[in-house]
Parts: sequence; structure tokens; C-alpha cells
Amino acid sequence: MRPQTVGRVLGVGLRVAGRIAGQRLTSSGTNSVTRPVTVPGVGGPRAQRTTGQKAGKAAKTLGRGLGGFVRPFSRVGGKIVLEVTGVFFLLFVLVFGQMVWRMRSSYARGVDHPKFLIAAGLMLVFLYLSVSSFWRARRK
Repeated sequence: MRPQTVGRVLGVGLRVAGRIAGQRLTSSGTNSVTRPVTVPGVGGPRAQRTTGQKAGKAAKTLGRGLGGFVRPFSRVGGKIVLEVTGVFFLLFVLVFGQMVWRMRSSYARGVDHPKFLIAAGLMLVFLYLSVSSFWRARRK
């Protein structure tokens, strides 16, 4: 269940249980007529509905205002995240590039041939990730 649904179910259940308990406490015998318990200062269902609608409209208006305020910061934040990610991947390119440079003499038939191929492949993968991250940041 969603949290909103659970809260509604618990809230309705507590209100019903409170009314039943109040009715049983106020009844003074088996022949008495039960009437719903009313709380002073709290309106009926119609008043609660209009209060809820007003609160919903206020929350919607507040959400729109905050959304308009936060939107430019989210764009800049997204660009910064992409650029930081690109730099992070570029560090791996430098590490694997250094390994490829050290093993360049055994690229064809040396002892380190499999290590050279793995390092070169990983360097290319991280180079692609870094460049694509910068490319996406530039397009935003």
C-alpha cells in the first residue's frame, strides 16, 4: 500500500472507533437512541471537504512556485553532475592509458598481450563514457 492510503485507512479507522466509543459512553441504557458524536469547533463532512480542497489548492500553488524557482538550479546541477562524471571517467582513462603505454612493446606477441588488450579495451570504454558525459552536458 502507498503511504497516503495507509494514513487514510488508519485515520478513518480511528475516527470510526472514536465515534463508536463515544456513542457507547454517552448511551445510558439499552433503550436510548444513539446519536453521532460531534466535536465542538469541527464542522461536518462538507466543511471538512471544503477545508481539504482549500489545502490542496494551496499545496498545488506552492508546488508550482517552488518548481519555478528550483528549475534553473536543477538544470545547472544536472550539467555539473554530468561534468563531474566525465572527469571521473577521464581519471580511469588516464590510469588505463598509462598501463597501455607501459605495455606497448608487447601489443603483438608479448607476455603481457592479454593484459594489454584488456587495458586498451577498458581505456576505450571509459573514454567513450567520459566524452559522452561531456557531450550530454554541452547539449543541456
